[in-house]
Amino acid sequence: MKEVKCNGAVSSSNNNKLEEEGNLKKNGVIATLNGHTNGTNGTSNGHEKCTFHHDLELDHRPPTREAMLPEMSRSYKLLLSSLGENPERQGLLKTPERAAKAMLFFTKGYDQSLEEVLNDAIFDEEHDEMVVVKDIEMFSMCEHHLVPFYGKVSIGYLPSGKILGLSKLARIVEIYSRRLQVQERLTKQIAVAVTKAVQPTGVAVVVEGVHMCMVMRGVQKINSKTVTSTMLGVFRDDPKTREEFLNLVQSK
Repeated sequence: MKEVKCNGAVSSSNNNKLEEEGNLKKNGVIATLNGHTNGTNGTSNGHEKCTFHHDLELDHRPPTREAMLPEMSRSYKLLLSSLGENPERQGLLKTPERAAKAMLFFTKGYDQSLEEVLNDAIFDEEHDEMVVVKDIEMFSMCEHHLVPFYGKVSIGYLPSGKILGLSKLARIVEIYSRRLQVQERLTKQIAVAVTKAVQPTGVAVVVEGVHMCMVMRGVQKINSKTVTSTMLGVFRDDPKTREEFLNLVQSK
């Protein structure tokens, strides 16, 4: 099959266009081109109308990630063989498919967008005091070693005429933690998402994580924890506001 690009036409000539589109539909790829290309002149509109490309920093993904299960299962089976195991023995017979499904769950945040998760749970409210939700459980996958890291997230913001449904803060954490991540980027992405949602006067996020790549391998320091923070707006500019948030987060 010819290479399919976001900013290219589906086929190079009108003669094989129908055949090419048929192949694309058969393989579940045609949906990725809707809203992207003009089949007559090959011009690109960027990623604005891509039906599944919620996050512009990501490469293209299939319309349904379940479509990746067969290929992922084959990859896990090859991995087992490379380790010297017999993937056909009883205990490992279904392991490749189980592992593939688990990885899709661990990274389900790629299928979610901020707009979908918020679901209009933004309310007009003249409340200008700090809102803090702390100790939100977080599970993620280290993008360097593909092993878990987990911990807790605390979020604070100062409203400016709008407040966010409290459960949506936890769902924002889920969007960005259920991806291949580094803790530093995760912390910033959560803060930026809250800012986009309600345009507050400031946002503060603190993440405390335990990384299996430091516990199970490498230096093997089982008691180590990593703490990262992002301060935006008044939390960055006003030391007293920042101190109030940190005191609330650290209180029992």
